Amino acid sequence: MKNLSKYTNIGLLTILLALTSCGDSKSESAENNEGNPVTEEAHTEGDAEEVMLTAKQFDALQMEIDTLQMRNMSGYVEANGQLEVPPQNEATITTVVGANVVSIEVIEGDKVNKGQTVAYLSHPNIIQKQTDYLNAYSNSQFLKKEFERQKTLYDAGVGSGANFQKAEAEYQASRSMANGLEAQLQQLNVSASGVRNGTIYQRVALRSPIEGFVQKVEVKTGQYVEPQTDLMEIVDTHHVHADLMVFEKDVYKVKEGQKVTFNVQSIPGKELTAEIYSVGKTFEQNPKAIHVHAEIENKEGNLIPGMYIQGRIQTDNNKTLAIPESAIAADGNRFFVFLVEKEGDDWSFTPNEVTKGAQDGEWIPIDFLTEQKSNVKYAFNNAYYLMAEMKKGEAEHSH
Repeated sequence: MKNLSKYTNIGLLTILLALTSCGDSKSESAENNEGNPVTEEAHTEGDAEEVMLTAKQFDALQMEIDTLQMRNMSGYVEANGQLEVPPQNEATITTVVGANVVSIEVIEGDKVNKGQTVAYLSHPNIIQKQTDYLNAYSNSQFLKKEFERQKTLYDAGVGSGANFQKAEAEYQASRSMANGLEAQLQQLNVSASGVRNGTIYQRVALRSPIEGFVQKVEVKTGQYVEPQTDLMEIVDTHHVHADLMVFEKDVYKVKEGQKVTFNVQSIPGKELTAEIYSVGKTFEQNPKAIHVHAEIENKEGNLIPGMYIQGRIQTDNNKTLAIPESAIAADGNRFFVFLVEKEGDDWSFTPNEVTKGAQDGEWIPIDFLTEQKSNVKYAFNNAYYLMAEMKKGEAEHSH
């Protein structure tokens, strides 16, 4: 019995020592945590302060990233209009005589050089003009010889003055007739020298008077066209410019040399820039506005005359740091943009708090609450999606 009691006491002592040890361990752990702020909860929150996207997710979301730039965000005049080209860079091709279209050598959108054949015409009227010219030229040559003979006789004093004057008048009239018909052949792009040598052309070529692109083809093969009918339109888009309408209340703010930013639907998401080179001096009455012409500085894509444009004329030079509206996400009353870094094949997005200024179109001026590195890139779109993913990560860690 004594031995049993002895072992019982030893067991109780061992249990007490173990409990005391556990209590000390927990106490020591608590003390260590008090000195170290990185708790489990804080660690999970730190993990959530970043959104990771795979390369596939990055491409699927069509993420846009770029460095921040200084932009003119105040002092501008809104002006809408369309793309235009100067009158000397547009051409309408017509025919001077009624004829049938034998063949069409171009289609809409084709580039053509100055003098290039765009179609061929044929008609008995064209052949008749060539025969008329040949007869007039031959008659003129005959009358020229008669005129020279009468002149020789008159100068020698053996010819009649009346005969000489008559020969001279007939020769001058026939020469004028031949020259007139030759000019008509030139308008038809028919070689007069070829006709004089006995060649009669069955068809004639229509040629482009300028270099450019075929904008419209308004005829068909075999169609009969009347004189002065519009057959095709050629436009030299190299000289396309922005034609903006500025309302009366803003006219005094606009002058040559100012910068214009605008967008066109054919290049979505791309901002084009131009510089004003001409300000109209007369008002259009409906609406009451003047035309402002600006030369486009960064021409790209398919800029076609007639395209509608939305622009802003910069009247001041105040610049500030700005980012697109789609790059800013709200969290309560706080606003964030996302710093982007490449990590292997994945992409890391870290939120940085900013304050916002007055919005200008799709751009918003911002100020960072903390100092940022230079030449770093930020997400320019999908900020609300990134914020939602970050919130979802925080919720998952909290559980």
